[in-house]
Amino acid sequence: MSAPSRAECLARDARDPLAGVRRSFRLPEGVIYLDGNSLGALPEATPTRLAAVIEEEWGHDLIRSWNKHGWIELPRRIGDKIARLVGASPGEVVVADSTSVNLFKLLAAALALNPERRVILSERENFPTDLYMAEGLAGLLGQGHALKLAAANEIAGALDGETAVLMLTHVNYRSGAMHDMEALTAAAHRAGALALWDLSHTVGAVPVDLRAAGADFAVGCGYKYLNGGPGAPAFLFVAECHQEAFRQPLSGWLGHAEPFAFESGYRPAPGIGRYVAGTPAVLAMAALEAGVDLLLTVDPTALREKSLALTQSFIAAVEALAGGEGLTLVTPRDGARRGSQVSFRHAEAWPVMQALIARGVIGDFRAPDLLRFGFAPLYTRFVDAWDAAAALADILKTRAWDRPEFHRRALVT
Repeated sequence: MSAPSRAECLARDARDPLAGVRRSFRLPEGVIYLDGNSLGALPEATPTRLAAVIEEEWGHDLIRSWNKHGWIELPRRIGDKIARLVGASPGEVVVADSTSVNLFKLLAAALALNPERRVILSERENFPTDLYMAEGLAGLLGQGHALKLAAANEIAGALDGETAVLMLTHVNYRSGAMHDMEALTAAAHRAGALALWDLSHTVGAVPVDLRAAGADFAVGCGYKYLNGGPGAPAFLFVAECHQEAFRQPLSGWLGHAEPFAFESGYRPAPGIGRYVAGTPAVLAMAALEAGVDLLLTVDPTALREKSLALTQSFIAAVEALAGGEGLTLVTPRDGARRGSQVSFRHAEAWPVMQALIARGVIGDFRAPDLLRFGFAPLYTRFVDAWDAAAALADILKTRAWDRPEFHRRALVT
């Protein structure tokens, strides 16, 4: 595909069916935001919603709001909304805790459901928290469980009679490469293993159908493409057939069958409710719900079509404008294997990204040498992709990145 001109990008924006959704976000003037795969932008509705929760529900109705305004129902109510985005049924998704904590719960469930097996199989380049939680749980159990890692193209062949659970991230956080969820879940099941998917870089940008894929478990975060705000609560999915088969280890009071009976012994709630542990963070959940509600107004097919077109347009523009400047594409060219981000390798990736940010193009860096650009189709324009590529090309050609301030490392990279 040849690179579009800037005028062609503007024309495409003019006929984009999702163009109007951009007005539902607060985006700073003069900034091209290509980091929605790390932290989503602020929906216009969120401050108003939070103000109502703070001033009216908390400020006026006080503790009565747990019943009057349904605070106690937030984990399941928002969970059922997210279920519509991930191909799950009502009662199969709940919002709670963080992605890491939810991984711990579900890995424990998967291992308990496959008690004769000891191996957790994952991808070598999976997001570190997934691998760390698996290591921690295996050590805590003290029963000989082990984490086994394989390259992305070796996953299916690594499944064997020792594999208890296959734990994968659907879209790789570094490269943007996307696994075939249905095929790998089927392969896991043929091997007698369960399948647990991390949807953190999927939900809100890439359509997914957990039930059609036969997934057993899934987790995902709320602060990327769901636009729930920094540190937003995460969600978890448990297929209905597994929900009653296991008592998750973090048996907090709100996962009890009757939490307000205040019994001294634990009885798990029926269904997905048992996977909740503690009291919901009401303000954070209110912000997340605003982001999810906005996403539910958008046609998922149009969302995916725009995501693919944006990423393809950016790849073409970068290669046309910055060819020969030391960039290597890491993201798959095949749209069927690509999430909603584009990553390029460059020997000076850190200072290059800092120079881009200084020009108002916000992407991010992943060690040791990746420039990563996330394309949130709800608010990213085609002209943004072109302008970002042009800025990157200029920075590389002029070596504008090679200034002392761009080489200094911050705590968050």
